[in-house]
Amino acid sequence: MTDKDVSAEDPRLPATPDTLAVFTDLNCSFAHVAVHRLHETRKRLGLEGRLWFDFRAFPLELFNREVNARPGVDSEISVLGAVEPEAGWRLWQGPDWTYPVTTLPALEAVHAAKAQSWHASEQLDRALRRAFWAQGRCISLRHVILDIAAETGAVDVTALADALDTGSARAAVMDQYRAACDGRVDCSPHIFLHDGTNSANPGIQAHWVNGDFGVGAPVIDKDRGPEVYEELLTHAAGLS
Repeated sequence: MTDKDVSAEDPRLPATPDTLAVFTDLNCSFAHVAVHRLHETRKRLGLEGRLWFDFRAFPLELFNREVNARPGVDSEISVLGAVEPEAGWRLWQGPDWTYPVTTLPALEAVHAAKAQSWHASEQLDRALRRAFWAQGRCISLRHVILDIAAETGAVDVTALADALDTGSARAAVMDQYRAACDGRVDCSPHIFLHDGTNSANPGIQAHWVNGDFGVGAPVIDKDRGPEVYEELLTHAAGLS
């Protein structure tokens, strides 16, 4: 079976060899680390403009049937912030009622931006992450999403607003969620290459102490860091 055949039969895989499918949620701290490392490693390897990131939705709120709990998210910040401080982190400073209750509209916006270009989608995705993690902005809100899109300088905001208002990307986001169900995607983040090579939470092994998510705190047992991302991106470059 050729690489093309594998990709056609498995909805988790990117459609072309020059893209990496990256399943994440926007309010997942481990995904924030992963996305930062993807961008920085691609830049360091000189692969910008050659490899692209196809960000796909792994909506924790649908898998867990509840909001991604703020106590759990807060408990991760000091731990993951120390792992990759340059990604940008800050504890939530606003009132509790301003905390994002959903990431689905923002995930939809990231997918909608792909109609403009991979670059537009990538920049919007990264800007939304920074807006939430480092700036404390409520990325559940339409006007906040559009403001962030405008700040990227890479997104046609009028086209994005129309996509959000018509729901043109909504079905695709739900298709991504369904493709991830039944354990087919392990977690946020999980990266897939065109030939089926994949890595869940690349390079990081962790466990929780004094309770599960939202009660206890994560402990990083192992972090191979940028080494794993260099392996993934170098392998992807060899496929394209």
